[in-house]
Amino acid sequence: MKVALIQMPVTADKAENTRRAAVEIAAAAARGADMAVLPEMFCCPYANDCFAPYSEPAGGAVWSAMSRAARESGIYVAAGSMPERDGERVYNTSFVFAPDGTQAARHRKMHLFDIDVPGGQRFFESEVFTAGDEATVFDTPWGKLGLCICFDVRFPELSRLMALAGAQAIIVPAAFNMTTGPAHWELAFRQRAVDNQLYTVGVAPARDEAGPYVSYGNSIVCSPWGDVVYRAGSGECAEVVELDFDRNAQVRAQLPLLSSRRTDIYELKKK
Repeated sequence: MKVALIQMPVTADKAENTRRAAVEIAAAAARGADMAVLPEMFCCPYANDCFAPYSEPAGGAVWSAMSRAARESGIYVAAGSMPERDGERVYNTSFVFAPDGTQAARHRKMHLFDIDVPGGQRFFESEVFTAGDEATVFDTPWGKLGLCICFDVRFPELSRLMALAGAQAIIVPAAFNMTTGPAHWELAFRQRAVDNQLYTVGVAPARDEAGPYVSYGNSIVCSPWGDVVYRAGSGECAEVVELDFDRNAQVRAQLPLLSSRRTDIYELKKK
């Protein structure tokens, strides 16, 4: 399966961001990609004061543009994430579209990015967003794929649930910052790959030093052995990377982690 990692710039112009994403999707299809993956908040500045004003319901303009891009390009599109409005609530949501333009999956970010690092970043998504409550795995002709968003990848329980549900790779639209990125970006993706013996794919916005939130960039693919197959720099780029899911089975046969799990004792009990 060939996956395009679209590390695109994000501006304050939602229509231009959406147009740019569609152009990049078409270009990825022309290069032989089976799926294009966009960054977290690809259509919206990553700032609490933007999330609600930029929000749209499923079926709105951004959703429709990504559905159309998938259909016109004939490939799967993991449309990063967008602020999704559902009644009075706003979610950080990733939609996946099949090559016919139908919605193949929806993941609402489960773990909201609430951090306060002394001397570093302070950011509280929970001031705007409501947390999702479902693990997300969807079918493709190449196998099942898991889907989560940014901060979700830090929680091994969620990745394990997706692996146990049959995911061959975990797709992660993300936007680590300049505090967390250098420290934990590669580490997190390699560790989730090793834990679950599958591919991990992280796609971030290009870095904009003048923006309200500075993305680390460094979109990444890690193998089921934990190797870094591809890693971008900080700037705008779009790379097509091939994932060989036979490698998952080979690694699991060599190092039987999942089959050796002791589920009979994985429970904390009061003494």
